[in-house]
Amino acid sequence: MYTDKQEYSFSTCWNIKRQTTGSSMIQEIKSLGFRRVELNYNVTAELLRTIEPMIERGEIGISSVHNTFPHVVDPDYGTDSVLLGFDDEPRRKRAIELLLRSAEYAHRYGAQAVVVHPGEVPFEYNVDEELKKIYHDQGKDSPAYQALWQEMLEKREAGSAHYLKRIQQSLEEVCEISEQRGYGVNFGIETRSRCYQMPTLQEAAILIDNLKGAPLGLWYDIGHGMMMDRMGLYDNVREANALIDNVVGVHIHETVGLSDHWCPYVHSNDMTFFDSFLDIIEHSPVKVYELKSACTPEDIDASHELITNRIAQRQAARFSE
Repeated sequence: MYTDKQEYSFSTCWNIKRQTTGSSMIQEIKSLGFRRVELNYNVTAELLRTIEPMIERGEIGISSVHNTFPHVVDPDYGTDSVLLGFDDEPRRKRAIELLLRSAEYAHRYGAQAVVVHPGEVPFEYNVDEELKKIYHDQGKDSPAYQALWQEMLEKREAGSAHYLKRIQQSLEEVCEISEQRGYGVNFGIETRSRCYQMPTLQEAAILIDNLKGAPLGLWYDIGHGMMMDRMGLYDNVREANALIDNVVGVHIHETVGLSDHWCPYVHSNDMTFFDSFLDIIEHSPVKVYELKSACTPEDIDASHELITNRIAQRQAARFSE
């Protein structure tokens, strides 16, 4: 029997490829001690047919849904796309409609937030994949990595202001319509796992500042932030903790090298570094484990115990001061 995870939630990305029905997927997550789940972007309308009755009966709570939700086959609206930054107006409007559809589902299920991939600076090829291969084979300090990194950075910086403006315009429309419809959910713009994707933490800060008063904040994906820091895109620990008051949700996982979605502490065997993110986890209104299928129930339980015990120790230390 695994410990009751209380307010912590768990993403369906862990077992969605292993289970054939929505109800069996949710039951397996419940068996880990979770009362709440995040429905990720691969959840189909078919899977929802057996999940929705469980929600209605109060057998499971929904913390968040991940745009685009339910699953959309069209790659233009998948997780790795320009999405809210499309210059093509019909496609941008379609991206807005799909995000509002995700928000409607979140509202219907009593979720607090929608996880949003805002967009990217488009490249002709997957430069991130090439960079990660060089990083792995030759190292970050190698001439090959440094040369391609500078090339990527120059193109990214040349396009970021334009796409950030388009994303901001789209988010303004989404937030306004969502509030008019009374959805009452937060939109969390998520830190990403590819270097050309948006937002960086600095870009997220700009969007949040420019849309003050809107139901918008940072969805901080810890593992993705660690990955981007290692590749050289931003100072993850410092910049993330500076945005702690703007965090509306967090994806909890750890990156080992440049491989993400591992259980914190357990898979890295580093018993100190992940402490840098405990304040953000404690402070976050929505706390979601987003783990890969290779993580065993025992790993998940051990990692959760380490995280919650360390947060409790910090709370006790503050109380005794």
